[in-house]
Amino acid sequence: MTPFWAVVKKELGSVLRDRTIIIAILIQLFIASFSSALLLGMLSMYDSDTIMKFGGAQIKIGMVGAVDNPLTLFVTQRGLQVVPFDTLANAETAFFQGAVNAIVVIPPNVRDTAEIKLYLPDSEAVSSLIRMVIQEPLKQYENYLRTQNGIEVRYTDLKGKPSISFEFIYSVLIPMLMFFPAFVAGSMSIDSITEEVENNTLQTLLSAPLTINGMIGAKIVAAVALSALQCAAWLALLQLNGIAIQHTTWILLLAVIVAGITSTSAALGAVLLKDRERSQFIYSLILLAGAAISTLLDVSPIKTLSRLAIGDHYTSGWDVAVFAVFLAALYFLLLKTSRRLMV
Repeated sequence: MTPFWAVVKKELGSVLRDRTIIIAILIQLFIASFSSALLLGMLSMYDSDTIMKFGGAQIKIGMVGAVDNPLTLFVTQRGLQVVPFDTLANAETAFFQGAVNAIVVIPPNVRDTAEIKLYLPDSEAVSSLIRMVIQEPLKQYENYLRTQNGIEVRYTDLKGKPSISFEFIYSVLIPMLMFFPAFVAGSMSIDSITEEVENNTLQTLLSAPLTINGMIGAKIVAAVALSALQCAAWLALLQLNGIAIQHTTWILLLAVIVAGITSTSAALGAVLLKDRERSQFIYSLILLAGAAISTLLDVSPIKTLSRLAIGDHYTSGWDVAVFAVFLAALYFLLLKTSRRLMV
């Protein structure tokens, strides 16, 4: 066995003695194994009927338009309080004074096309709550208008899972399980590299026919290999739970590349700082900043993975290759600075 693979084997063996990493893996295993139950629990938070039961009577909707409009009846039947207004200006005055929580403007002529305007408060929590509870009356009104125009398409006739469950699975659950091992891999790389420096075992390790770049590369490979095994297990468990996932090969490759990026960037920080606590702190900050910035970009690992999982026609291996190029550039930078670990 070459020294490189001997180091890889040593690092993988040390994982079994690290309780923190074992606990993190078990948490992921629990989430993936019970993803159906977790999904059900999360969706219960979005149950509009429960919201109406406990707080619906407190929501006041300012209605601008005909009082005898069917939408007014649907909103009232939903359990919301309706406050009629003759003009939008009067409704806005009451809205800013706190007399009503939202405003609905009904156009005078809705025979052909109806454009309902909904004014919501700035508070994200309140506006989200109002959108949830008023959604059903708006659907009923749309069905009413379809019937008036001779169209018999109804929401109750459409099959499939609710949109909320679809968004949660492919935008939250799958990316979380695929990328959490990558975050752990970066932490592993920092611990394994700084441990050699703090325990003064770096020179002993390099006395074997192994270069400093080879030693760092072996530690990164061990962390990424463990991450890949976890991601493969999570994909299998999700599919056993009945969750359809497209392009599993590309998803697994993207997860491995992201694990390589986090491990390489973490190793780069460990090489420059040579201190575990500072390296972990800087790594955590960079990780949080990177995750936040990536959500604002069209090219981000989270969006790419979600699109691959749903089988998006316009997302393919070329999108994954972008992150592979970034990994190669980052690893090249690590190779150029690795000598600083011995200074």
